[in-house]
Amino acid sequence: MKFGDNLRQIRKNKNMSQEQLAEKVNVTRQSVSKWENGESYPEMNNILELCKIFNCKLNDLVHTDMTDISSLDTEIVMNVVKFNEKKQKEVKALSNIISLIGKIGAIILKVAIPFIIFAMLLVPYVVNNVEIKNNEIAFKTDNIKIIDENKIEIHDIVVGEFDIEDESYDVIELLENNSNTKIIGYIEIALVFLLIDIIIMIIILSYVEKLFNNIKDNNTPFTLDNVKFIKNISYLMIALIIITPLSDIIINLLLGVSEGNSPFELMNILEILIIFSMSYIFEYGYEMQKDSKARMYN
Repeated sequence: MKFGDNLRQIRKNKNMSQEQLAEKVNVTRQSVSKWENGESYPEMNNILELCKIFNCKLNDLVHTDMTDISSLDTEIVMNVVKFNEKKQKEVKALSNIISLIGKIGAIILKVAIPFIIFAMLLVPYVVNNVEIKNNEIAFKTDNIKIIDENKIEIHDIVVGEFDIEDESYDVIELLENNSNTKIIGYIEIALVFLLIDIIIMIIILSYVEKLFNNIKDNNTPFTLDNVKFIKNISYLMIALIIITPLSDIIINLLLGVSEGNSPFELMNILEILIIFSMSYIFEYGYEMQKDSKARMYN
């Protein structure tokens, strides 16, 4: 059915004469007659007015089959978003891969959380049992020792691998110049911020999984849920960018060090702008295809 047939059918369903409709649209009865007979086509503002009068969607009035796009007016075509079948399959396949990466990444990061909490509990015990002898790190108790390949063992449990040769000077300097309380505070704050970073990254990856699951499963990626997911991802990335320099500032204040590090890097800002722009692209896409009943794929 073409526009004129749809208009006539909807008008009759509403028990409205051509004269009554013409009066509501503020045009002549002859104009309405020409629209229905296919002799002329209304301007876009008149089409939108007809939608308001009939309380219908643009697609209901313009056409019942949006796949026959060649029969629509050029201005209406601009409101219709379509993917061909090949592109649809590519998008769904890629979405499936990214969704899986998000899910696996979140699982891996979740596994790291108990190890960080375990390290936070061990820090006071380890620091209070460390001493400097002959400009080398030593332990007051045999329960803590450095074993082969620079691994630290606590109560027969290997808790981590460290490059002692590269880091020993900095560690020795830290231990000599600060009290145990400061050192414990320094390490604990660093671990707390690391834990916060990991939790935020887990949430980001969960949003990534949800976003691309929606794109894979739905008829269109342009949904309000997807817009919300992208915006939330950008907000969380902003939080990550702020947290890193904030942790440096707090730790430097604790140790009495004044370093003028720049809190933001250009690449961080560009990443946020790109992701935040994506939310507006999706929002715009949602508005464009809203009147085509969200049918984006062929």
